[in-house]
Amino acid sequence: MKKNKTYWIWLCTAMMAFGSCSRAQSPVSVKPELLTNRKILIVYLSRTNNTRAIAEIIHKEVGGNMVPLELATPYPANYQTTVQQVARENASGFLPPLKTSIDSIDKYDVVFVGFPTWGMQLPPPVKSFLTKYKLTGKTVVPFNSNGGYGIGSTFETVEQLCPDNEVLKGYSTKGGSERDGKYLVIQGDKEKQVRLEVQAWLKESGFTN
Repeated sequence: MKKNKTYWIWLCTAMMAFGSCSRAQSPVSVKPELLTNRKILIVYLSRTNNTRAIAEIIHKEVGGNMVPLELATPYPANYQTTVQQVARENASGFLPPLKTSIDSIDKYDVVFVGFPTWGMQLPPPVKSFLTKYKLTGKTVVPFNSNGGYGIGSTFETVEQLCPDNEVLKGYSTKGGSERDGKYLVIQGDKEKQVRLEVQAWLKESGFTN
């Protein structure tokens, strides 16, 4: 009986030790640091102020610095004239010089880039920004407003121009349509809807709890 009792004590001790080792080797999931703990820049291009409205919502949610993209030579006020000029710039690859200057861009960890869809493409001023400033190693987050035809190739072009960046899932919503005489529409009930969508998007992307 004494030998049997000693054996069972030894067996139980061995099983407990084995179980402890197994638990120690199991991977432990660690919640990643929120991206809001990083320095954030919000850059946007907006002609009808709808993309600006999204930028302001993002800014209220995550903070950071918000900077509008402005050209050294602004586009004409006439819509059709601007459409024709942008079409020529896209065809030739011309990058319009920017009036906007961002000091110490190296200090930012995350760059939100906002823009409308122009001719189903990324607007040339945004291409100018992504070409002029070296965002290597930064997290890039696109957001978009459009006249109802979607993002076109805009998000894809952002990824192409940011080969050394982590480009997160973008956000897009229907905004104004200058062609149809519809300008700022992200206000009132539409603004409330967009705010809820942006909050969900930011949470999914890891910027908020």
